[in-house]
Amino acid sequence: MEKDSKNTYTLQTEDPSIEVKVADEVVAVIAGIAAMEVEGVASMAGNATKDLIQKLGRKSLSKGIKIEFLEDNVMTVFVSINIKYGYNIMDITKGVQEKVKTAIENMTGLKVADVNLRVAGVSVPEEA
Repeated sequence: MEKDSKNTYTLQTEDPSIEVKVADEVVAVIAGIAAMEVEGVASMAGNATKDLIQKLGRKSLSKGIKIEFLEDNVMTVFVSINIKYGYNIMDITKGVQEKVKTAIENMTGLKVADVNLRVAGVSVPEEA
């Protein structure tokens, strides 16, 4: 894997005549979707700028995700989530780590060294 300009990465394939490029945004979207599939995750947590953009109508499936590529074709993924009230934080974070790592590796062939989680908040249900 080689890093190209504009945060895209060229993957090594068995056939040298075939070139596959993957953007950071693609990996981040995969991670975000995988994290949201874990029961107990209320939403992805982003910074103020991303939250403002989402309110203005440009939703981003990569909200709360940061990808950092290391040496030897390996990446670290940083995920910020909000959890639902009443769920065990340790169970949720373990589930998110496993789901994100598996999804990225299966869909892209890239290797994930770590999935680092930040629980940014707790979502409390509104009373009727």
